[in-house]
Amino acid sequence: MLVFPLQWFPLNKPSVGDYFHMAYNVITPFLLLKLIERSPRTLPRSVIYVSIIIFIMGASIHLVGDSVNHRLLFSGYQHHLSVRENPIIKNLKPETLIDSFELLYYYDEYLGHSMCSWCSDSYSSTSRLSDKKLSPVRDVPSTCHKLERYLVTEGQIFILFIFTFFAMLALVLHQKRRRLFLDSNGLFLFYSFALTLLLVTFWVAWLWNDPVLRKKYPGVIYVPEPWAFYTLHVSSEL
Repeated sequence: MLVFPLQWFPLNKPSVGDYFHMAYNVITPFLLLKLIERSPRTLPRSVIYVSIIIFIMGASIHLVGDSVNHRLLFSGYQHHLSVRENPIIKNLKPETLIDSFELLYYYDEYLGHSMCSWCSDSYSSTSRLSDKKLSPVRDVPSTCHKLERYLVTEGQIFILFIFTFFAMLALVLHQKRRRLFLDSNGLFLFYSFALTLLLVTFWVAWLWNDPVLRKKYPGVIYVPEPWAFYTLHVSSEL
């Protein structure tokens, strides 16, 4: 979107970013399958197939949600407000249209992210041993994806992420007692998760007392989305 802005293309047609997202939905599961094939020990084949199918479903839902969401932002949608509080949404007639936008938001921000991320994290938390080393080479695409997707904040998957991280940490500590250590791929995965946790902690601490974002993200788990921060504090100054 930075190289090919959305306004360069018809808003009723896919943009360059959408086509890249489509390619991701095909390339990523294909790479995961090829990498799993190289692993000496894997999950049952039926579990792998079901996980890949769920991943593709979640990524496809996310593709549609992201595409529509970017066009709404271009039209003045304010991500730091709820769907019903947005100026361009709350005056829609009939009011049942607002329910449709809330359904779209649920599919994108909750269902799509959860399906996609659960499948990616399931491989991270079930790493197997090979040649006296933990070798989760198949997890590298998943890790890169998380760093690129705003460090688990945009996807609102912090609970799933932190559970996976501590499961991974427990596995590493347990295997270390048996003198089994991470190889370069495992170290990359582990340090990527640790760096992500550190940056998310700084992000939350920085925005801890923001009253508007606090209203948008109530509850104990408070992890504001970068898009909400952008529409609240950045876009108004541009």
